[in-house]
Amino acid sequence: MGVRPVRILLVSLLVLTFVSCANKPSVDPRIEALVAQKLMLDIRYFCDEDELGTTGRCTTPVTKLPNELKKMIADTGIGGIILFANNLQDTEQMIRLNRDLQAASAAGGHTPLFISIDQEGGRVVRIPQNISTAFSGNMAIGATYAEHGTRFATLSGDVIAKELAVLGFNVNFAPSVDVNVNPENPVINVRSFGEDPHVVSQLGFAQMQAMQNNKVIAALKHFPGHGDTSTDSHSGLPLVEHDLSKINTVDLAPFQYAIDHGDPGMIMTAHIQYPALDNSMFTATDGTKTVLPATMSRAILTDLLRDKMGFGGVIITDALDMAAIAHFYEPTEAVLQTFKAGTDIALMPLAIRTAQDIPKLKKMITDIAYSVQTGELSVAEIEQSVARINTLKQRYIATETEQLPLPQALAKAQKTLASPAHLKVEQELANSAIVAIKNQQAWPINQGTKVIQLVMPDNSKCMAMTTALDDALKAIPSKADVAIRCSSLVSETTQQIITQQRVAQLVIFSDITPQQSLVEMGGMDDITDWRLRPKKEILDAKLMSLMKAVKPHQTSLLISMRTPYAVSDYANYLDGILASFAYNTQVKEQVDASGQVKLYYDGPIYRALANILVGNQRATGALPVSIDKLND
Repeated sequence: MGVRPVRILLVSLLVLTFVSCANKPSVDPRIEALVAQKLMLDIRYFCDEDELGTTGRCTTPVTKLPNELKKMIADTGIGGIILFANNLQDTEQMIRLNRDLQAASAAGGHTPLFISIDQEGGRVVRIPQNISTAFSGNMAIGATYAEHGTRFATLSGDVIAKELAVLGFNVNFAPSVDVNVNPENPVINVRSFGEDPHVVSQLGFAQMQAMQNNKVIAALKHFPGHGDTSTDSHSGLPLVEHDLSKINTVDLAPFQYAIDHGDPGMIMTAHIQYPALDNSMFTATDGTKTVLPATMSRAILTDLLRDKMGFGGVIITDALDMAAIAHFYEPTEAVLQTFKAGTDIALMPLAIRTAQDIPKLKKMITDIAYSVQTGELSVAEIEQSVARINTLKQRYIATETEQLPLPQALAKAQKTLASPAHLKVEQELANSAIVAIKNQQAWPINQGTKVIQLVMPDNSKCMAMTTALDDALKAIPSKADVAIRCSSLVSETTQQIITQQRVAQLVIFSDITPQQSLVEMGGMDDITDWRLRPKKEILDAKLMSLMKAVKPHQTSLLISMRTPYAVSDYANYLDGILASFAYNTQVKEQVDASGQVKLYYDGPIYRALANILVGNQRATGALPVSIDKLND
């Protein structure tokens, strides 16, 4: 008697399952193709299963396109790829990789890929700096605005785009037009042109125009603005509590200016809450409720950006693997919700690290396509979105038949990358950006100086500053015998450095505030190294102790090498302060008299600082952000 009801129940469940599956329509391949065009993946790492080891983590960079990824691109028809520094080694390798990516898409009968990169200049660059032109970055450009207007924004945009184009890149996730009004901003800071919305608008637009004039699509970021946050969206979900008036006059102003005066190819969204624009709540995967981030907000992306502000280009998300999104959404749900909001392209929606991950991508495409077919996503909106993508591709991306033969392409790239003309512009920007914040009379180095003690953040900066200053002093006969010593703030103890600086007549300190963010290191794959950085508060206390140990007969200077907000904390202990907004170093080779090859560190900003310190030039930049008043 007990068996029969169970048997009936099992049969009923089987029938219901069959009916449910039978009623679920098959997914239209045309819709799948549309959805795939709206996805842009990274291929930073890729491994065979046996390479994963005990950690289960893949860290083998993709520098040559594996057959599995070629097939994935051909089979799925994804719309784009983003490359990171790990993918990029030398000129020929980069050209071959980008050509192989485009060939894989063409083999599947698809449109050319968007091949994108974060090459902002300054602290965020992915092309190897020893073969390219990195520049000092946006805040350095902002420091030149008072004297040079938009000149360096245009020149840097022109150089960056020319160098990207010859390598096969067609999208640059730049410029950042965030207005940096928060001194505590951990992720934007020197990536911003400054705190004045008018200046940021002018410089951002000029750089965008220069890039797009060279057939590289610019992506203005991070909409609706990342300039007033104290949280990095790579590690948390920031909240901006500006009222509508401030949002319109500060945050949105650079985006609106570019839309009104030009034709931005892309605008990148920010994973940031803006309750004054949209205070809708959503329930995260862990059950918590919070305000919808801009990337998921239809009110912000469609009603505001698309309809009210009049943007007709392509909206792309910031990376969806960032904690501000990944903590709250499953990957497919994140893509679904941002498409509902009005995004055209989902960036880095899923990590493909082994061949076993590829079916997950295909399932994501199928699941999103099913949501289109069932009406959860609008077919018309998806079609319009892909039409925008195709229009942009047709305008900017060369077809395979338009490509130069590889030998000619390689020769052109080698002639273009880090050319003398490009490096001249890079040095001119560094020279023009440096600001004298306190007491320009504290330099040049005087005749009584016999020993200079440098205190730099780490060894690479020690070597770069020592080399630049030594070269500049040796060119002046009366100062050629000055001895330069350098201590690393990270690797030497406070007492060791105090002992060394006692014998110097001039002590030059340097400060990097805030520390590197995840985006500067590369992205979420670098979070372990990012967490292992020395604690900033420990380094700050150490620097303060060293400044207090300077004797009355010694001269002390500070070089602020990032944002200058912290200089007011140290000003009373210093005779003079300079700001450079940059600290990029490059490893170079030099052949000595015996024929031995020696490596040394170099950088335009160090040469510019050295020339100011020895009196060869004046610091002519102007602060692009406000700092607390100093007591002279």
